[in-house]
Amino acid sequence: MLSIFKKFKEGLKKTAGSALGGLTGLFSKKIDAADIETIEETLYGADFGYDTTGEIVAAIKKEYSRNRELRGKEAAEIGAEVLCKILEGAEGGFACAPEGNPTVICLVGVNGAGKTTTAAKLAHLMQREHGEPAILGACDTFRAAANEQIRTWAQRLDVQLVESHHGADAAATAWDAWQAAKARGAKWLIIDTAGRLHTKENLMGELAKIRRVLEKHDATAPQNSIIVLDGSLGSNSIEQAKAFHKAFGLTGMIITKLDGTGKGGALAGIYRELKLPILYVGLGEKAEDLQKFNIRAYANGVFGLDRQ
Repeated sequence: MLSIFKKFKEGLKKTAGSALGGLTGLFSKKIDAADIETIEETLYGADFGYDTTGEIVAAIKKEYSRNRELRGKEAAEIGAEVLCKILEGAEGGFACAPEGNPTVICLVGVNGAGKTTTAAKLAHLMQREHGEPAILGACDTFRAAANEQIRTWAQRLDVQLVESHHGADAAATAWDAWQAAKARGAKWLIIDTAGRLHTKENLMGELAKIRRVLEKHDATAPQNSIIVLDGSLGSNSIEQAKAFHKAFGLTGMIITKLDGTGKGGALAGIYRELKLPILYVGLGEKAEDLQKFNIRAYANGVFGLDRQ
């Protein structure tokens, strides 16, 4: 099994390769002023944004002014250190329900972000890591193929599922899922919701209804309101997250598809803007590719570094 550092390095190959290939190609040689300009351009290309790029480049320039023998790998190490400082506080965990009640993790976001597969993978991980049962609540009753998709994943990963029919009331399904989790002694209830455009008030209102229904069971539920963001969309995800945060009160983020994009730097911009913890990131298709976010592993992976 790959270590977490190797997982992040493998998953972020496209960011470290296509976006920062110029830097990793310089690991064994001295850099010059032109190389630093290239680094700056490629950081922008990886969607790190103005502020993060500026801080990383300023730190590299400062060291270069003192040491004209600076090599590419040393510049990468500087970049990783700056990135770690920027992301300080970004790691987080789940809040738990009062003793005897299931802890509810409600996943929200737009269509195509990967909520359904993330919900199943997360339920599987919670069972494996904590040794306590998890139940999936299939509350995406709007999309015709959603039930079939989540049922397939639940069977594959040996996770219990509570579902209803296409077009059913999503809040009623959430009610049933909580009751089932309570009755079966499940520690975790992972609720998958329908993808919705953050600009559609009626769909956002459905999320509020799910929250109200859960609160009737447990005034503290859902303890975790997590937005699932498609990492390949880069900085465009920020406006999505802002709208969901305003409507639903987010407690954290899961960022998917970081393995399929050279835009992995957007994660830093999203965190800078929202200051919401990043709980997990998606680094591939397999269940084990949903990894707890680790600042050092991410920063090293972005810059193509091995464990420090």
